[in-house]
Amino acid sequence: MEFDYEWRYSPRVTILFGLFTLVAVLGWLVTVALTAIHLFAIPAIPADAPVQGSIEVITSQWAYVFGIPLATLGGFYYLTTIGFALWWYDTRHPLLIKILTPITASGVAFSAYFVYLQLGVIGEICPFCMMSAGATVVLFALEMMLLRGSTTPSLTRMKGDIRRVLEGTNYAVVLVPVFMGLVTLVGLFMVPLLPLPEVVPFA
Repeated sequence: MEFDYEWRYSPRVTILFGLFTLVAVLGWLVTVALTAIHLFAIPAIPADAPVQGSIEVITSQWAYVFGIPLATLGGFYYLTTIGFALWWYDTRHPLLIKILTPITASGVAFSAYFVYLQLGVIGEICPFCMMSAGATVVLFALEMMLLRGSTTPSLTRMKGDIRRVLEGTNYAVVLVPVFMGLVTLVGLFMVPLLPLPEVVPFA
C-alpha cells in the first residue's frame, strides 16, 4: 500500500518490537498464573483462616472489579499489547506504534496505583503483582524507545488511514494468537463449572 507520507525505522526497531512482544507474553503468563490462584487456590482457603503476604493482597477488596480478578483484566491488557505488536509485524505501519503509546501509558498508571495499594494501604506485597507491574513499566519504556527509533508522521495525519491498514492486515497472524490467549483465560473460568467427579478419600 502507498500512503501520502513517509516514515523510517532505525534497524533496532524490529528488535525492540521483539523484546516488547516477549515482555508482553511474560506479563500475560503471570496474569494466567494469578488468575489460576484466584480460581483454584483461594476457594480452598477456609473463610475464617488468617491470611497474610501475597494472599492478603489478592484477596483484598481492591483485587476485584465487578467480581473479576484484576489479574484477569491484566491478561486482557497484555493480549492487547501482543495483538498490536503482531499487527505491526504484519503491516509495519507507524500508526500502530502511536496507538500503543496511550495503551502502555495507561498500564503504567494502573500499575502505579496497585503498587501504592500494596505498599501504602494493604501493607503487603504480592510478588506476581509486582512482576506484572514491572512488565508494564518495561513495555512503556520499550514503547518510548520505539518512538525515538522511528521517524513517523503525526497521529492526526495517519488516523484517516486506519481503514486501509485494516484492509492490508493478515488477520490470522494477528488474531489467532490473541484468540488462543482469550480461550486460555476463559477456559480457566470454565473448569470450576465442569461436572467433575467428587474426590474419593483414601481409606
